[in-house]
Order: sequence, then structure tokens, then C-alpha cells
Amino acid sequence: MEIIGEFGHIFVMLAVIFGLYMTWGIGANDVANAMGTSVGSKAITVKQAIVIAAIFEFTGAFLAGGHVTKTIRKGIIDPTPIVDTPEILIYGMLAALLAAAIWLMVASRRGWPVSTTHTIVGAIVGFAIVGIGPGAVEWGKVATIVASWIVSPAVGGITAFLLMRSVQRFILDTDRPFAQARRLAPFYVFLVGFVISLVTVFKGLKHLNIDLTVAQSFGVAVVMGILVAMVGQFLLRRVEGDETAEHGVQLGQVERIFGPMMVITACGMAFAHGSNDVANGVGPMAAVYSLVQSGGEISQKAGLPNWILLVGGVGIVVGLATMGYRVMATIGKKITALTPSRGFCAELAAATTVVIASRTGLPVSTTHVAVGAVIGVGLARGLAALDLRVIGRIVLSWVVTLPVGAGLAALFFFTLKGIFS
Repeated sequence: MEIIGEFGHIFVMLAVIFGLYMTWGIGANDVANAMGTSVGSKAITVKQAIVIAAIFEFTGAFLAGGHVTKTIRKGIIDPTPIVDTPEILIYGMLAALLAAAIWLMVASRRGWPVSTTHTIVGAIVGFAIVGIGPGAVEWGKVATIVASWIVSPAVGGITAFLLMRSVQRFILDTDRPFAQARRLAPFYVFLVGFVISLVTVFKGLKHLNIDLTVAQSFGVAVVMGILVAMVGQFLLRRVEGDETAEHGVQLGQVERIFGPMMVITACGMAFAHGSNDVANGVGPMAAVYSLVQSGGEISQKAGLPNWILLVGGVGIVVGLATMGYRVMATIGKKITALTPSRGFCAELAAATTVVIASRTGLPVSTTHVAVGAVIGVGLARGLAALDLRVIGRIVLSWVVTLPVGAGLAALFFFTLKGIFS
């Protein structure tokens, strides 16, 4: 307690610095995953992706991200043994932030799309093992995370494969693909609005204490889907094409129809990401702030002031702008070649999988889902359409994320404890 009273302002300052560093990593990696398919398919440019993220990530965080966050991600550790020594938790949260930030920077620089959640969870586990004891770790939940390495890409990939096959069958492989695209595009745009709305309602609005039934949630999503479809229809009317042109020419015209649809999807994904993940990303920072403000009282949840959300939002946008292009290149170009129609199917599949997971409790990672969705789109054209070496490197980065985060956090924990104790 005395340590918190003496060094509290320093702890908060370090939490802000490390938190800004970590949210920079979230922008460079996690947000880049969400934008990678849109940029890789050339539906939007990197600069446009940054603008979209700046607007919709902030909007999602402030409108639906909530002002209360779990201080210990996913209830992964039990802090009861250190109730009388809360400074241990402060050292641990600071160590976890710094460890996660460094690993996200390394992964982003290499172009590896890794899970931000898994990174911070691995870091918290590492601190808990050395700072509290192995018994404080909820190993069952760690096992669930490991299972998500298979579940996430599998569900995302299957969904994307089925969506891509539907586009191929009902649009691309028909005699009049441009006419079919005009006719069916509003339906696909409706799905975007419907699914993104469900993501927000199921995962975002719970922070605002708005408890909707499943039927009410679907009702809201249907209305939003119709509104988005109407906007999409307005935009698609401006896309000109010749329904009598040769089949190959019409296929190019079809991709021009999917371009505006990808922009709508990118905006929706940025809003959903902001509402779901920005607040969670600054959870350890909120934990340190809460501990200092309360004089050492440990709580599983903490108030999330607007300035912390602002720090998170700024870090994310700067991260995407300065380093996000590397991960966007991996997602959008290196796994498989993407066009607007393929990128659209991948993004819609990723969002759909998140909706399914949020209601069924499937252990999924949005990053792994996005990668699986791109792989699924590629498989719809055959195994030769995939770069298996790139996929192998990505999977390896997933496997080492937990132990690397844990090892770095343990090292930083002992360093901070030695400095302040």
C-alpha cells in the first residue's frame, strides 16, 4: 500500500506510456487484419483505410465500447492471493503491457498477423506464474485459447469458402454475371449490415447495460441491414456496365460492383472492432489506474475514463498508419490473391464467425478467423491459389505468441519489482 501511495503517479504515467505503445501494436496488427482484405483487393487505399479506421474505430469505442472493462482479461488469473500486496498486480499489469507491446511490434514488423488477446493473455499468465504462483492461473481457459488456434481459422475458413462458392455459382459463373451482380448485390450488402449489427449488439451494447433478447437483437439487426442495403443500392446505381459485353469483360465489371460493397464492409468492421476490442486492449492500463485511484483495492472490473479510451484510439490509428501496411500486405496479398469479390466474402465470413462465436461461446480469435477466412476464399479456387509457406509462418507465429509473451512479462515483472520494491 505504501509503495502505491509513494509511486502512484509514476505507475499511472508508465501505464499510459506502455498502454500507448501496446495500442500502437493493436493498430499495426489487429486493425491491419480487419483492413487487410479491403486494401489487398484494391477496394480502398492504405490512406483511405487509415481514415476509415480513425473515424469508425473511435466511433465504435465511444458509442458502444463502454466505460467499464475487465481488468484481467478473460478471468485468466485469480488475484486473491495478492489482495494484501496490490503493488504486485501493478508490476504485473505494467509488465504485461510492455511485453505485449514488444511482441506486437516484432510480429507487425515481420508482417505476422497475431492475436492481440492471446498476446496480452500470454503476458498476464507469465507474470502470474512468477509473481503469484502457477495455481493462480486458470489453466482451463488457457487450454480453450490453445483450442482456438484450430477452431478460429476452421470456422472462418469454412464460412468464407461457402460464401465464395455462392458468389461463384450465382454471379461469376453465370451467362450474365454483371446483371446477376446488380440483382444480388443488395442482398449481400444486407448481410453486411445485419451481421455487423449483431456483432455490435451481442458484444458491444452489453457495456451500456442494454440487455436485448435474442429476438430484439435480430430485429435491430434486420432494420440496420435494410438501411445498409438501401445505402448500398444507392452507391451501386453509379456503377456502369455493359450486360451485353463478353463474359470476361463482365467479370471485371462485377468486381467494380463489389468495390463499394467492400468500403461498406470495411467501415462496419472498423466500428465493430472499436466497440469490441479497443476497451479490452487498454484493460491492464485501466487496472493500474484503478488500483492507484482506490489506494490498492483489487477489482475484476474498473472504470474506463474517456481519456483512457482516447489514448487507446490514438495509439491504434498511429499504429495502423505507421506499421499496419506490413500485416495488411500479408492478409491482402501474400496468402492468396484477392479481388473485391473475394475480399468481400472473407470479411463477411469473419464477421459472421464472430457473431456465431459470441452467442455460442466458441473459443475464437478475430485475427485467426480473418486469416482462416482468407484461406477459405483461396481454397474456393483450389489449393494452388494459396501460398502454403506464408500460411506456415503465420501458424508458427500463433504458436509462439503465448510463450514469448509470458517470458517477456516474467522478465519485466522482476525488473519492475526490483526497481520499486
